[in-house]
Amino acid sequence: MRRLVERWAAAAVLLLGDLMAAGDPGAGEELQLHIVCFNFETVQVTWNASGLAGTNLTFFYTFEHGALPTPCTNYTFQQGRTTGCFLEAEDQILYFSIRNGSRLLLAMSQWMSDYLKPKSPKDVQFLWHSEGVSVTCSDLPYPGLLYEVQYRSSFDAEWQSKEERTCNVTLGGLDTHKCYSFRTRVKTTETMYGPQATPSDWSEVTHWKRAELRDSCQEERDPRRTQSPKLIVVCSAVTLLTVSLLLLSLWKLQRVKRLLVPRVPDPKGTFPGLFEQHQGNFQEWIRDTQNVVPPKKAEQDRHPEETLVVHLLKTEPEEPARTGPLCLRTGEEAAPGGAPRLPPQAPQGGAVVVLGGLAFVMNDDCYMML
Repeated sequence: MRRLVERWAAAAVLLLGDLMAAGDPGAGEELQLHIVCFNFETVQVTWNASGLAGTNLTFFYTFEHGALPTPCTNYTFQQGRTTGCFLEAEDQILYFSIRNGSRLLLAMSQWMSDYLKPKSPKDVQFLWHSEGVSVTCSDLPYPGLLYEVQYRSSFDAEWQSKEERTCNVTLGGLDTHKCYSFRTRVKTTETMYGPQATPSDWSEVTHWKRAELRDSCQEERDPRRTQSPKLIVVCSAVTLLTVSLLLLSLWKLQRVKRLLVPRVPDPKGTFPGLFEQHQGNFQEWIRDTQNVVPPKKAEQDRHPEETLVVHLLKTEPEEPARTGPLCLRTGEEAAPGGAPRLPPQAPQGGAVVVLGGLAFVMNDDCYMML
């Protein structure tokens, strides 16, 4: 309650400080200020005079309203020009002004608590027990703070966090067989200090395993990460072997297919022009490309293939044959030499064979060779 009353009283002072810079409109717009109050011990005010190149600014301040401002004795420099001022601070209002020679550029008044940056935790202790660890440190002498502890094991990619209003943070569910890294810091609450306040720097990271302090957790690696290169090599080998077997199977399949199913040549490649110019007419294609004249029909008919046609006809015994007998009776004897040969008698009965316009009478005692 006392702090809120002080803030209301300071509002009038802040308004007065703004009126001090009203005599030079727009001068404050040329400066960019950055204020940090370190643990209510020191304060740093820095500015960026980008619009005032080549100028050397001076800083005046006081913590008592109406008191005579004091010039800064601890400047920060950049390229030989003043860029800020360090001074001792308390939890109170800072009245300050920035001048370029005798010209007033800026006059302001700010609560130092609005720009508080707490000190990092000191004397951090780790008390291990069966269910986890308790992290303790010395509390800072002002309220409205949060003490944050972050931790992660060698198997975690991100930090895990837990906050308490006092520096006594208990972390449960830790595996004592794993190596853990810890760090702590102090944060300000916005309801107490506003949005301009910043958390402290992180404390030094410490490493613990089985309640013993370690130099690092690098020696303990994730088995999954350790095996990942081997797994990649194995997977690559299996993939390469599978692809090789697949290609070999396809090659064997093509060979078997060529053996079982011979390839039918494409007539377009064997007979160029057969389909493109002659629409598949082989006679026209061979006449145009091979200079071969097909035999004429008359020549084909000149020597027809001779066909032997044999007709068996039954005749009466009294009908004479048109020519001599084809064979002799087997019981007849030849005429003695020198004696005139009598004309053979036409056989009686039997079958008549017509051959090439000639008729032959056959009986059971003769044969014919064709």
